[in-house]
Amino acid sequence: DTDDDNIPKAGWGWPETSGAFETTAEDLGFINVYRAFTREPIWPRGFPLERIKLPEAEPAKGQPKQVKIGIWQGLADGDPDVDAIYRLTSDAPCYFDGRPPLVLGAGTWSPFNSQNTMFVRELFPLLYLPAFVTFRFTDILRGLIAQPILWAAGYNLGFTSATVVQERNPHNYLKDFESELPCYLLVQQVADTVAATVRSGASIADNLVSSYEALLSRGVVKPEELRALHAWLLDLEA
Repeated sequence: DTDDDNIPKAGWGWPETSGAFETTAEDLGFINVYRAFTREPIWPRGFPLERIKLPEAEPAKGQPKQVKIGIWQGLADGDPDVDAIYRLTSDAPCYFDGRPPLVLGAGTWSPFNSQNTMFVRELFPLLYLPAFVTFRFTDILRGLIAQPILWAAGYNLGFTSATVVQERNPHNYLKDFESELPCYLLVQQVADTVAATVRSGASIADNLVSSYEALLSRGVVKPEELRALHAWLLDLEA
């Protein structure tokens, strides 16, 4: 994934998708990954607001571990991906520290976006961007659904220091705030629902469909989303 206002830095690229990487403990819930790369008071779009000031949401130093990374998220310097609350109350630019990648153990969550992101081929079904939710929620919802599914498939989510600079297109922050309301209100519900739905023996596609069906039953997504998802999966098989 990329975005038209992300400018690659010299040497842009991705780490290997398997190897020994610093990896957090498992089952920590949501941690503020940005704080592993800066001491600035900043958090990613989609991070649960109620956890911003919790000590347990601060990422502790991980341990080297042999892991398979299914999704890499590269950070963005300058005007990184934050929510409208941050932009309306601070909007300070941020330049992340250069440091080795950080991989999240299974059960340790973070939002990730669709702006500087790499998926391994086996996980291509998880690239599906929900089409019937708000614009500022779509990639956040996708990322929440993806995490338990990739854990069940033996993969982890990893983050790298900034490999792009974002020169953000003009936005109306109040409109962004309105579009982000599901990010503020539904993130933990989505995480809990999908984590309870995913089965370790199921295929990636089956877990994806089951997750959307569970979210439909809770009113998070609309019936149209399931139809679009099935069309996406059929296209991948073609």
